[in-house]
Amino acid sequence: EHLRGVTLEDLVRISGPLPATRVLGILDQVCGSLREAHARGLIHRDIKPTNIMLCEHGGLSDVVKVLDFGLVKDIQQDAPNLTQANALVGTPFYLAPELITDATVFSPASDLYALGGVGYYLLTGRNVFEGESALEICAMHLHDEPVPPSQRISREIPSDLEAVVMACLAKQPGDRPQSAEKTSEILSRCQ
Repeated sequence: EHLRGVTLEDLVRISGPLPATRVLGILDQVCGSLREAHARGLIHRDIKPTNIMLCEHGGLSDVVKVLDFGLVKDIQQDAPNLTQANALVGTPFYLAPELITDATVFSPASDLYALGGVGYYLLTGRNVFEGESALEICAMHLHDEPVPPSQRISREIPSDLEAVVMACLAKQPGDRPQSAEKTSEILSRCQ
């Protein structure tokens, strides 16, 4: 499919942090894409602002397209040797802690961690963790607690939206929302 639009990274780079209502709509649509992929047993493994594009479709703007399923893995697959041991797969800024320690333990929760990172970026214009090297950023994902988005930007961020983003960024997969569908339900209750 040939798409005309803008990636989330380009949009934030040009326009700055996005308003909360726009972020809610974008995250909800990404959840829809993840819900569909996860229902088919597929994990994206590289959710990030450059892999999400906003397009216009049928007169509607901000129609989300999730791109680059090049790192996708089938969670039903029982051939773990397809992922090289000790190899990081994904983008360090959006890499779930469990994937840093073992690249074979990908799950829907790893995509939701990255979704939290995308939401954080959209709200603040900054990555959750920033460092001088991929190793430093990965160490932060493993050991440091994220600073809430509202503490990194002068604009007010609704507390319920911030809570969803922070829940997605929980270090332990079991502490995150349990599915993209559940995340979408929580987002729908945000003011």
